[in-house]
Amino acid sequence: MSERFYSIYSHGFIRAAVCLPAVRVADPNFNVEGTLELARRASQANVALALFPEMGISAYTNDDLFHQDALLEATKAALARLVRESEELLPVLVVGAPLRFEAKLFNCGVVIYRGRVLGLAPKTYLPNYREFYEKRQFASSRQALSREVDFLGERTPFGNDLVFGARNVEGFKLHVEICEDLWAPIPPSTSAALAGATVLANLSASNITIGKAEYRRNLCAGQSGKCVAAYMYSGAGPGESTTDLAWDGHALIYENGDLLAESERFADGEQMIAADIDLERLVQDRMRLSSFNDSVGDYREQLREIRQVPFEFRTPAGRIGLERNIARFPYVPSDPKERDQRCFEAYSIQVHSLIKRLSSMGCKRLVIGVSGGLDSTQALIVAAKTMDHMGLPRKNILACTMPGFATSSGTLANAHKLMNALGVTAREIDIKPACLQMFRDIGHPFGQGKPVYDVTFENVQAGERTSHLFRLANLEGGIVLGTGDLSELALGWMTYGVGDHMSHYNVNVSVSKTLIQHLIRWVVASGEFDAAASATLEAILETEISPELVPHANGDSDKPAQKTAETVGPYELQDFNLYFITRFGFRPSKVAFLAWHAWSDKNRGDWPDLLPSDKRMEYDLPTIKKWLEVFVYRFFKISQFKRSAIPNGPKVGSGGSLSPRGDWRAPSDAEAEVWQAELRENVPDEQMERGLRTDLSGRRGDISGPVRSGPIPKPEGRKPKKIRNPKLSP
Repeated sequence: MSERFYSIYSHGFIRAAVCLPAVRVADPNFNVEGTLELARRASQANVALALFPEMGISAYTNDDLFHQDALLEATKAALARLVRESEELLPVLVVGAPLRFEAKLFNCGVVIYRGRVLGLAPKTYLPNYREFYEKRQFASSRQALSREVDFLGERTPFGNDLVFGARNVEGFKLHVEICEDLWAPIPPSTSAALAGATVLANLSASNITIGKAEYRRNLCAGQSGKCVAAYMYSGAGPGESTTDLAWDGHALIYENGDLLAESERFADGEQMIAADIDLERLVQDRMRLSSFNDSVGDYREQLREIRQVPFEFRTPAGRIGLERNIARFPYVPSDPKERDQRCFEAYSIQVHSLIKRLSSMGCKRLVIGVSGGLDSTQALIVAAKTMDHMGLPRKNILACTMPGFATSSGTLANAHKLMNALGVTAREIDIKPACLQMFRDIGHPFGQGKPVYDVTFENVQAGERTSHLFRLANLEGGIVLGTGDLSELALGWMTYGVGDHMSHYNVNVSVSKTLIQHLIRWVVASGEFDAAASATLEAILETEISPELVPHANGDSDKPAQKTAETVGPYELQDFNLYFITRFGFRPSKVAFLAWHAWSDKNRGDWPDLLPSDKRMEYDLPTIKKWLEVFVYRFFKISQFKRSAIPNGPKVGSGGSLSPRGDWRAPSDAEAEVWQAELRENVPDEQMERGLRTDLSGRRGDISGPVRSGPIPKPEGRKPKKIRNPKLSP
């Protein structure tokens, strides 16, 4: 498995490319040369599927020349050559050509693989308005009598109802439609997607007019999202006739609404963009989306008529690195504009949810424990904003810091500074006497002065804090605001019941630790608080994450003695694991592969701009594997009973929540062995080689942030034309 682990083809990805060759009008021999050149380049880049433009073998702008036998015969001969030479190439090729059958001319997508034509997909919706007059030359697929035709000496499937499926690559199912088909109210690809197609390819010419490019993006994104599919779009590039029209060479690759790659428009020469499509993500999402499968049921009889064309795909061997944006922080956007919007929405969801809970209870007071750590800081900020929105004084927030046997002077000072800065009612309650009484009551050695710092020692303190808060809320006529976050809930890192597990309402329950850090940084950067408050928030961000329940052995009390990361792992890794395991249901080995791609080199890819440089970490594969095994054991084996009994709280992010009333329902007594075994068997233990940190072109690849077209290796021998891979803003 060692070699296989490092290939995208072992983790449910295929590499797809959209190729835009330069063409000459009515010159199939020239055009097939350009097509072959890019097809070879795609093959060298380990591409599984390469898409070319509409009628790219003949060119699109031939008008009545399409009725000339010489052009049609030359096109067919060029296709025959392409089919022959494809035998040595890796990708499935989808090219466009005018083909005559049944004394009718069809605008076809030709699907070629390893020396065979798998099928012919004729265009269905022929535009015949404004600048388009395709019905003058072409017939629609609906006018065809045959479902199979004789082509290049073989009987070949023919129709817009073909789904080409790789028997040996789960989820690799291709459908082909042509240009205007996408513009129709119900594109052919919609039915194909419901029938199982995961990759929808559109051969297009599509002349350019002002504003049309954005409309194309919206169409492709929408079709990809509605169909839960990848959508590949190829628009005619340089060389088409400009008698009355212009062409911008637009290529797009979307996956379930997300833009993976886009070409440079109005480029001077040929182009190729590439992206790695996650087939498993698409299959997983379809499996979960009841509305998608309800639609399948509604059109069951119609979908049964769609023809499946199987083929065997020869998967490339060796180490094939991922060319795809995988954000290090899936809960935290790197783009500043998106970040600002996300942070605004997160705070708004938390605040307005709390407003509703207080209003429905007729309650005007909140009680919250403030530790000087991240979670209670975020909850206190939300509480303050809630009071502001409700027109109530912040003094209605009774904030208590409750030092125990391991509370450091730094966190205690930060708690007091924060409470004072936010103008809440601040109290300090020393829980040590109450804890000592309980130790004596239950016979714990610490009650007799022995330094025994076991789980009971920790939980007595956590429970005593929560007990004080609940009774204080009774006394003051308020509710206890929970502070625990999504990451702690996933790992079971909380004291069950009468402990930090429980509250009347918890605004942080579906907010990850990494997002909380980012939300606090965003508040500081926005200048919402004065300099003193911002300085306190910065100090809290710099404090080691710790439960502060076990004291220093040497009596040092300036900083926390415990480091949470030493027990449960770095939260940035565990949040990454949490997102991909719960949101997509991926195997641990795939999550490890994605984490290795995202985290193996801190100098590669984009980081959230508010994250200080000294917080930008990197992790090798053994470290990733170690903490992923901790995650799957804690998440699946020992922590669900806590999640089954959590307080109410709002779902904040698309990554989901772990509420048993919402996104996550699971047995409390499940085993973790299948996840542990999959991880151990399929993720190598050896230290990664430095050379694996580079992408196929020898340059460092992009990990997160702006969308980029993938780097493409250039072939040996013939000097290639320039291929552009522009960096694009989202």
